Amino acid sequence: MKKQFSSLLIVVIIGVILLIFFGSSMFYTLQPGDRAIIFRQFTTGLDKENIFEPGFHVIAPWNDLHIYNVKEQKSEETMDVLDRSGLSVNIDISVRFNPIYEKIGFLHEVFGKNYINQLVIPEVRSSVRQVAGRYTAEEIYSTKRSLVEKAIIEETTIILEKNFIQMRAMLIRSIGLPNEIKNAIESKLKQEQEALAYKFRLDKEKSEAERKKIEAEGISNYNLIISQSLTTNILKQRGIEATIELAKSNNTKVVVVGAGKDGLPLILGNN
Repeated sequence: MKKQFSSLLIVVIIGVILLIFFGSSMFYTLQPGDRAIIFRQFTTGLDKENIFEPGFHVIAPWNDLHIYNVKEQKSEETMDVLDRSGLSVNIDISVRFNPIYEKIGFLHEVFGKNYINQLVIPEVRSSVRQVAGRYTAEEIYSTKRSLVEKAIIEETTIILEKNFIQMRAMLIRSIGLPNEIKNAIESKLKQEQEALAYKFRLDKEKSEAERKKIEAEGISNYNLIISQSLTTNILKQRGIEATIELAKSNNTKVVVVGAGKDGLPLILGNN
């Protein structure tokens, strides 16, 4: 009995010692927004397919658990790039991204936990430089800014997704130019806006003049048609119809038949 108790005590003591020395490398609690992969150094190596979800996990002390923050992250970058003409343009951008959950094993194998500095930032900078080199400073600063931003987003998204990163959003926060270039561009834009406003006024006045011309021609044509249609017989017919209507009236009147012009009745009196 004493021998069994001694053996059990030895096992408990060994267990306590193992917990003291290896507990921190055996028990893991993954928080929401965490994912992990395991590296079994004595057997299969890096397990890229099985992803540890948030919760409590126990692993062998000789294995390594690599924990990744897969929440959306943000990086802000300011860089000097060259436009199509070789002019220096300062661009300040922000990008939001996160690792693709089920691909962190592949991300770890290629880039490791320093993937932001090894992958995200260099690729963002590269895309900005390549896109900026296809446009002039004026286009980047004003006329095609939205197209530049769209092109950067599309090219960055493609390269990051190939490397297991999902890009959530990218925004050009500011674009800086030398003062003389900036003033020249703003002056040109102002002149173009004034020219467009002047052209709009001219087009509007021209349209109004054309409308009045068409309206006058319509009235003239209408009067011409009416005057041509009023023949002697039609006028006589209208006179007869008017006489008949007046005859139906209760007012006292004298009708002299054939006394009017062209033989129309002449109506006298109106009480």
